[in-house]
Amino acid sequence: MKIATNQFTPLEQVTNPTAPTDAAAHYLNRKPQTLRSWACLENGPLRPIRINGRLAWSVAGIKALLNGGAQ
Repeated sequence: MKIATNQFTPLEQVTNPTAPTDAAAHYLNRKPQTLRSWACLENGPLRPIRINGRLAWSVAGIKALLNGGAQ
């Protein structure tokens, strides 16, 4: 399944503190399943929080990771 790139707000304009898995995957140029694997195995560069059973990824953490730092 290919996701259209224009459905996501540019990361610089995101005001929410967290992003859902599909958006976080888009920003990190990874597949959503990769992020789910990071969450399950707890071995990725970011750790999500769970909100009502769903994964939520820190926007600040995504920005830090893309800028060469870790969360």
